[in-house]
Amino acid sequence: MKLTPLADISLRYKIPLRVIILVIVTAFFVTASMVFREHDESRRDLVAHAAGLGRVLADTLTTPLIHDDLWRAYEVVRSPQRRSGGDFETLSAASVVVMDTEFRTFVSTQPARYPLGSNPAQKEADFGHVQSAVGAGDSATQRLVEPPASDHLYMVTPIIADGVLLGHLVLGYSREVFIPRLHNLVTRSVLVTLLVLGVLLPLSAWWARRLADPLVQLAEAMDQVTTQLPDPAAVPLLATGDEIGRLAQAFRGMLTGLREKQQLEQHMLVAERLAAVGRLSAGIAHEINNPLGGMLNALNTFRRHGNPDAITEKTISLLERGLTQIRHTVAALLVEAKIESHPLTPEDIEDIHILVMAAADKKLANFVWHNRVTEAVPLPSTLVRQILLNLLLNAVQAIDDGGHVECDTRVEDQRLVILVENDGAHIDEDRLPYLFEPFSTDRPEGNGLGLWVTYQIVQQLQGDLEVDSRPGLTRFVIELPLP
Repeated sequence: MKLTPLADISLRYKIPLRVIILVIVTAFFVTASMVFREHDESRRDLVAHAAGLGRVLADTLTTPLIHDDLWRAYEVVRSPQRRSGGDFETLSAASVVVMDTEFRTFVSTQPARYPLGSNPAQKEADFGHVQSAVGAGDSATQRLVEPPASDHLYMVTPIIADGVLLGHLVLGYSREVFIPRLHNLVTRSVLVTLLVLGVLLPLSAWWARRLADPLVQLAEAMDQVTTQLPDPAAVPLLATGDEIGRLAQAFRGMLTGLREKQQLEQHMLVAERLAAVGRLSAGIAHEINNPLGGMLNALNTFRRHGNPDAITEKTISLLERGLTQIRHTVAALLVEAKIESHPLTPEDIEDIHILVMAAADKKLANFVWHNRVTEAVPLPSTLVRQILLNLLLNAVQAIDDGGHVECDTRVEDQRLVILVENDGAHIDEDRLPYLFEPFSTDRPEGNGLGLWVTYQIVQQLQGDLEVDSRPGLTRFVIELPLP
């Protein structure tokens, strides 16, 4: 369907424009109805005035007509036109003609136009209609004659004396007598319409803004949906009970559903990626652990059956510790590696210290280590070691050369408390809500999975994780309840 150009205009302008059109159309119809009513009232006033004047003049003209007093009759028909003032002047007859029973002119206010003894019907069609109307009806009855297509109307009054018809008095009126009244009426209507528009325009503009603002805000929020889903709580929509408020509530509900759907899609995508990473990690662990196991078995066999000397024994011990360290490192770094997990011991925590020392020494870091765990803790060592390793590696990556990294582990109130802090670049406040989402990192050397894995492990162990980051200090505090 083809839309008009008006359809693209904002409601802030459509509503005042429509109000103006409505006022103008209403004023037009009101003025037209008043003009028609005024025309009818003016016509009734004219007819009533003409009828009364005709009867008065007809009664006055009986004596001049009986005595054939032409000058007296002329004075009588001229007397109304010599008066002036008020509505009488407006309703004065344009012409007065007195005719005998044969429709011949006896006297008139325009002798040159209607000479004495002449028949006006022979010169003017209007009087032909007057003569026909009188002849067709009761000649002794006063009547109004309106010839078709004529700009005059005529009041015909019979002149009767003692029941005898002496003639007819014809008062002719121009229809232009209505124009001044109608002109004044139209002028007043236009002025009133302009006054009403002057009052309604500011009111309609204010009303339009109040009505259109929620719709404009809703349209702007809908425009954002095509690029990025806005937060439903951040959309400034009115919470009213009318249709606009219900539409805003429905839009917020739609936004909430879309955001949940988007988050679900992201989680599904992340899960698919992590599944691929898990399969790859499991393959790597298998490929590394198999030859490691073979080499460790070979060293153990050689120690038992090879009768090594002291130097060989020392060398075998060094190789065995190195291969074992490699095996533990692979187990600590690969989350998906399926290894046997025993309760956490102080030695497990110290292993993480050894793993991180190399990275800390590379940056000349001031690495402060506090391991206050003195006995085994009933928590899976593999998962806790993974948490420590991820947090410490992130802390070392965050600092500059010569920076400060501190780790403190302790058991307090039946909870294992892990504190890791550094003085590197702090985390921006706008990144904190997305810090534990997968692949969320601003470091080129990271993949954004470490903190996500840490968060998942903490959730699995029903623990709490808090982050405090400000310039000069970033601190992670993890509390894991002991079973």
